[in-house]
Amino acid sequence: MEHKKLDVWIKSMDLVEEIYIFTKKLPDSERFGLISQMRRAVVSIPSNIAEGAARKGDKEFIQFIHIALGSLAELETQYLIIVRLNYADKNIDLENLLTTTKKLLLGFRNYLVKK
Repeated sequence: MEHKKLDVWIKSMDLVEEIYIFTKKLPDSERFGLISQMRRAVVSIPSNIAEGAARKGDKEFIQFIHIALGSLAELETQYLIIVRLNYADKNIDLENLLTTTKKLLLGFRNYLVKK
């Protein structure tokens, strides 16, 4: 399965761009803390989709989708920490993109399970 054609991969790449833009505005004091963690977590999402797609079977692919879901949960938590610490205001567009990406990941996982 070609990962670059998957809606879930495309949307997760959009999320990477948005997180990089979002984290550029955070305090320099968080460069090696939350900024680094958020960027690693968001890059992990499309990377795991791509790696899963390169595997032989759907069972392995599903495992990589679960890892991507874990990274997304981590990313969402880090975003909420930033908002709670008043490092940034709530970003509804980013929240919507997080939700959309999660729905796509869950939907794609369900598709693979039922396939």
